[in-house]
Amino acid sequence: MPTSLTSNLSSTVELRPNYKIPINLALGAIPSFFLQLWIGGVLALLSLFLLFQALTVRLQFTPTDLDIYRGKIIIRRFPYQEWQNWRIFWYPVPILFYFKEIKSIHFLPILFDPTTLKECLEQHCPRI
Repeated sequence: MPTSLTSNLSSTVELRPNYKIPINLALGAIPSFFLQLWIGGVLALLSLFLLFQALTVRLQFTPTDLDIYRGKIIIRRFPYQEWQNWRIFWYPVPILFYFKEIKSIHFLPILFDPTTLKECLEQHCPRI
């Protein structure tokens, strides 16, 4: 059961969705339709895809790993002990979350609360 971030490391924190990127892409698609139809179409489709992801995907920080859920089904688990580095790109307007594990690199669009994301990352796996 999700709890607040102020609790200790033995709790689970679920990040709230953030719709800023999909909405801004959709707004950017409108004038793009008048300049280049195909660019506006690509932006509109990308915004719909990201909106769907923001509505369905949830990130949970547990005491031992980052879990990604689609609905109530866990689709991926990333143990903190395998993390080597993480970064939030362009933090004034956060758009991309990067983290590197021992075996792979991951990029996720910021479709969740960036402030809570940063606090959870600093709490569970401080940057090297």
